[in-house]
Amino acid sequence: MLSIETALRFRRIGIITICAVYFVILVGGIVRASGAGMGCPDWPTCFGQWVPPTSEDQLPPNYHEIYAERGYKDTTFNPVKTWTEYTNRLVGVTIGCLIILTAWSSRVYLQHDKKVFYLSIGVLGLVLFQGWLGSAVVASNLKPYMITLHMLLALIIVALLIYAIARSQQSYIPPIDLSELPASFKTVLIVAMSMTLLQVAMGTQVREAVDYIAHEHSYIERQFWRDDFPIIFYVHRSFSSIILFTNLWLVWKLHQLKPLAATLRGFGYTLAGLVITAILAGISLDRLGIPPVAQPLHMLMANLIFGAQFVIYIYLRYASKSQQATLSTQAVN
Repeated sequence: MLSIETALRFRRIGIITICAVYFVILVGGIVRASGAGMGCPDWPTCFGQWVPPTSEDQLPPNYHEIYAERGYKDTTFNPVKTWTEYTNRLVGVTIGCLIILTAWSSRVYLQHDKKVFYLSIGVLGLVLFQGWLGSAVVASNLKPYMITLHMLLALIIVALLIYAIARSQQSYIPPIDLSELPASFKTVLIVAMSMTLLQVAMGTQVREAVDYIAHEHSYIERQFWRDDFPIIFYVHRSFSSIILFTNLWLVWKLHQLKPLAATLRGFGYTLAGLVITAILAGISLDRLGIPPVAQPLHMLMANLIFGAQFVIYIYLRYASKSQQATLSTQAVN
């Protein structure tokens, strides 16, 4: 069995990596909300340079024609958008380094739980694919379906990281008597996760529509964007009330558990806070003329909600296993 110090070290690295992935999701949302996605019209360089320019004077006089021939018409240098996108790329590189560190640290599980190691290596492979997909997003001139695929892959990466870390710590998860939870709790939790994914999918469609509307309005006059929202926006908005009450029911049932399940209850309270924050951000988008700060916040909360639900699901799974193992040991003795 691994020492506690080794297990905690891997958990620490994994949690830092997960936080970094969520940070890059936030930065990506800022890039998208600010219309900075094409701030760097080429990849991996930015305007042909590894460190992007700070003024238009540092570019060739005919750079408009150069990029128009490459399929990026109307390319205009904007230092804020360029450096916003460049920062997004730097954060992405940092994520790659952390993922490599996580995969390297997981090698200690080869003799104890190979699945942890293979999960970590699998995440590394997905991150490499995500890096390639990022270049494809730029090459596609920000095609909406490519952006959506890019974001959904980030969700998968986070879920696999959470699973790998939870599995690596399963020996240290205390047994919890889950008999106080309704028999339908896990089923409702799975339904809630499915609804979150559906809501995220609808949200990406709304986001794609907003991108188109923003382009038509030249990224100004935000207060008038709402007039052009598609029907999916209203479905997305109404569906949030179902998600709210479903998650609040889950949180209430976790709240009723005994003090021994304090960690599980804490996850529940976190989930409630995330859902409420996401809805408030959505309301501000609807009623306050789509403020730029609310767009990435709303998207980040949606991703965090799924992560919190998945953490609860995995924790329940391993806490239940620990309880069964404890009961089996007591029966033998």
